[in-house]
Amino acid sequence: MIKPKSDIIKNIAQELDCGFDCYFNSKTEEIVAIPNFTQFLDEDEFKEAFSDSLEKVEKHKTDFIKFETLESFESFKIMELFVEQLSDQNIKSELENILANKKPFQNFKHKIDHSEFRQSWFEFKKSELEKIVENQLDSGKAGAQHRI
Repeated sequence: MIKPKSDIIKNIAQELDCGFDCYFNSKTEEIVAIPNFTQFLDEDEFKEAFSDSLEKVEKHKTDFIKFETLESFESFKIMELFVEQLSDQNIKSELENILANKKPFQNFKHKIDHSEFRQSWFEFKKSELEKIVENQLDSGKAGAQHRI
């Protein structure tokens, strides 16, 4: 059964947001999500735990499009875009200040989590991730040149 493209995009974006690299097989429409292994200290243990998924991707490498978790600068750009579109000048000013100082990710998260803009942020980030995934999917290959 063919899945709607929007469902595929949403699924991949959600996995990326959770810190997983995704592999999409355009022939079977299968999505294989594997945690970005740079986060793991014990690479051997990681490879053993995800051996089936890694093997599947390796065996059918040419059928898969890889979607990688965002780099820090890409996540930062999404935060900047969110702040730019805010109409509330008080929170906009506070967030601009946070982004210009030390620990922008931690402080941005703290400020957003304790504000009325929390849900707006999640929706905005989801939408931006979906745009990135859609661009990569349309181009048929993943990579930074197809991102923000």
